Amino acid sequence: MRIALLSYSTKPRGGVVHTLYLAEALAAAGADVTVWSLARGGDEGFFRPVDPRVRLSLVPFPDRPGEGVGARILRFIAVLRDAFDGSRYDVVHAQDCISANAAGRCIRTVHHLDRFTTPELAACHERAIVRPYAHVCVSTAVAGELLAGWGLKATVIPNGVDAARFAAAAADGAAVGRWRRRLGRYVLTVGGIEPRKGSLDLLEAYARLGTAELRLVVAGGETLFDYRGYRTAWDERAAELGVEPVVLGTVDDAQLPSLVAGAEVFAFPSAKEGFGLAPLEALAAGVPLVVSDLPVFHEIFGDAATYATGPTALAEALRTADRTRAELGRKVAGSYTWSAAAQAHLDLYARLG
Repeated sequence: MRIALLSYSTKPRGGVVHTLYLAEALAAAGADVTVWSLARGGDEGFFRPVDPRVRLSLVPFPDRPGEGVGARILRFIAVLRDAFDGSRYDVVHAQDCISANAAGRCIRTVHHLDRFTTPELAACHERAIVRPYAHVCVSTAVAGELLAGWGLKATVIPNGVDAARFAAAAADGAAVGRWRRRLGRYVLTVGGIEPRKGSLDLLEAYARLGTAELRLVVAGGETLFDYRGYRTAWDERAAELGVEPVVLGTVDDAQLPSLVAGAEVFAFPSAKEGFGLAPLEALAAGVPLVVSDLPVFHEIFGDAATYATGPTALAEALRTADRTRAELGRKVAGSYTWSAAAQAHLDLYARLG
């Protein structure tokens, strides 16, 4: 079976992480898999090495200084559409709204649903929901939104997690120690500073902790969008509160597991999510998890997480986090595997013919 998985980026965002792990698991199961992606800004590969059994087809996408979001979205779609020939594949599976617009007839994974104000992006989002002939969602929560909003029934296939990798990082005292010597004791969040990630709420919660012994560390943040205004507001509020978070930006993939494993607590106070891969990685490393009180998080993490919404509740949850549920967290993380996700995809592809 020849399968094309399409993504819009080579950068370490959740949907891209999903695409690569799924491609590798499909290839391990014997499928002929090609990952197509735009290679932005001169990128020559993905943010991490990819199993050589997976074919890669990267489409150059040079930057244009001063290009607005709407124009860039349209150019994303046009460049990928011009390069991609779906007739070469038995299955064409788009992983985001941009690639779904470019792919033609395709299956679409809806990781989460958004509301956009940029007209071109709003139209891209809508077309990528209504045009595909089949849909996958990574949680029943998102599938419910798709059914309620568009009357579309999706197949639910959860993400996997490389639990062994993060568990091994927790046992690597040298690597964990390097982060702790650099950062001290820290609360970690992964995903950058943006509205959907609840970054301002987390900042306010951190200020309420009232301890200089625990630092707030923010990793990740590669995004398609321009959140400079939100980041400026976040920086200004940090100054008003008298706190100095550590913003690492994108962390090398090889170093990320030990960074996660070294945290005292992992915070993920998102306003909206479709799954929560980064928190599962924290659970695999035995790190206490505090997340916002969203239905999707209850679905994925169950009793392994502490739920809190709003700065006051978040602060209390971070203050009282402990490792008594570490074993339960590892068990939950271990229940989500990429091999199971790949087999569920292969079963779906077979049913769709």
